[in-house]
Amino acid sequence: MPKSSGDTGIGTLLGETGRAWRCRLDQRLKPLGLSQAKWITLLKLSKAEDGMTQTELAMRVGVEGPTLARLLDRMSADGWIERRESDADRRSKTVHLRRKSCALLEQINAVAMQLSAELLEGVPPDELRSCMDVLLRIKEKAIGLETPSAVSAVLADCKGVRSARDTVGKRVRTKAK
Repeated sequence: MPKSSGDTGIGTLLGETGRAWRCRLDQRLKPLGLSQAKWITLLKLSKAEDGMTQTELAMRVGVEGPTLARLLDRMSADGWIERRESDADRRSKTVHLRRKSCALLEQINAVAMQLSAELLEGVPPDELRSCMDVLLRIKEKAIGLETPSAVSAVLADCKGVRSARDTVGKRVRTKAK
């Protein structure tokens, strides 16, 4: 069976590499009682100086709001985070790290740095710099494509294909009668 063009593409390789890296980090953080969802949430929150809304955090973690809400309930009960009423919007809550999280974040970072050193061992610094430059350009381009007009154009294309397919389907059903 022929391979599809995506089987060996850079997108597939990037996804598989990121997944393998996160899997190894997840294995090493399990003894600290952390799931991947928890340590990723802690890391994302550590980048925000004064917390962030649950909606923004869900987007950055890459999960749906209700999924994040359940995770935050557990993390709050464990004393890692706290939710506060938003100063800007009473309908939303902001999520903040508790002081208890600082030591844990230091452990997460130490484990991540060790893993990074192991995985990148033997990669020449100039090759790593070039790779990172290319990945950054790809990331910036991908983010730039997420404009409403680009999304609208893709959706319009999909609707056009769908309506053409529906029209053909109606003609075929009509002739069959």
